[in-house]
Amino acid sequence: MSAQIDLSRFATHTRGFLAELAKNNNRGWFSRNKLRYDRDVRRPGERLVDILADTLTQRTGRPVRGKLFRPHRDGRYSSDKTPFYTHLHAVWTLADGRGWYFGLSPEYATAGAGVMGFDAEQTIAWRHSVSGVAGEGLASLLGRLDARLDPPTLETVPEPYAADHPRAELLRRTGCVLWYDDLFEALSEDPEATLRERFDRLAPLQDWLGAHL
Repeated sequence: MSAQIDLSRFATHTRGFLAELAKNNNRGWFSRNKLRYDRDVRRPGERLVDILADTLTQRTGRPVRGKLFRPHRDGRYSSDKTPFYTHLHAVWTLADGRGWYFGLSPEYATAGAGVMGFDAEQTIAWRHSVSGVAGEGLASLLGRLDARLDPPTLETVPEPYAADHPRAELLRRTGCVLWYDDLFEALSEDPEATLRERFDRLAPLQDWLGAHL
């Protein structure tokens, strides 16, 4: 059944639904539009996740797990008590922590790849690699890929590395994900091809992380 789901209007329908949800973020409105959400957003989103999971599994030779996040918020520990997220997010992950990411909202349409947060062993390996010759290659690679890199998390360079290390900015990172933004027009034409193409572009980063973490 899922193979018969049409993805041609997925991006347009999803952005439209989320824009309306942002103006009517309450359980009553969502309940009245639940069938529309399932038809236009959830099922096509799940189909897209399944397709890309198969593609990434074939390309990496390793099992890739895909997940479409639910729209329901847990507001118990937040001052924002609105019940639903007004974005759609998906992730595909390998067992070693590398992932591919997709986000769509009324304000943005983005795709990325890398590792969101290093574990303890990866942190040690990252800093060792970045501080040496491998780090020179990574810095060059990041420049060639021409994608957005989020600001570093740490305010200072961790010890024992010098504050003026030539790759101080990379040493201040606790994860590394590159993003391609402004994808809505391309997603509207072909979401599957668009994500495949962006994930292909980011393959060199995934290869570097797989080899050095």
